Amino acid sequence: MTTIILKTTVLLALSNVFMTFAWYGHLKNMNNKAWYFAALASWGIALFEYLIQVPANRIGAAELTLPQLKILQEVITLSVFVPFVVFYMDQPIKLDYLYAGICLMGAVYFIFRA
Repeated sequence: MTTIILKTTVLLALSNVFMTFAWYGHLKNMNNKAWYFAALASWGIALFEYLIQVPANRIGAAELTLPQLKILQEVITLSVFVPFVVFYMDQPIKLDYLYAGICLMGAVYFIFRA
């Protein structure tokens, strides 16, 4: 894996951690608050997501096509989301997560093949 792809992957993974907490963390932490408080907190978290995600995509665009960047992002999203759901949101792991991962690996194969 080239340095550009490695940097892109690491930055996208980090940005996805922020994104996942911005999108879903309030369901555990703020479900007793008005939605607009959750929205403001999510926007604050999402700022950090964008501060990492935008440079990640700019770095990745030097070597990857836009469809490749998108598929990479989707694989990373699921890779971050499943542990979040299981460990942070205390929801059971399901076999469907594995099936979704297999489908995404197929997408990776087709988008990155020569």
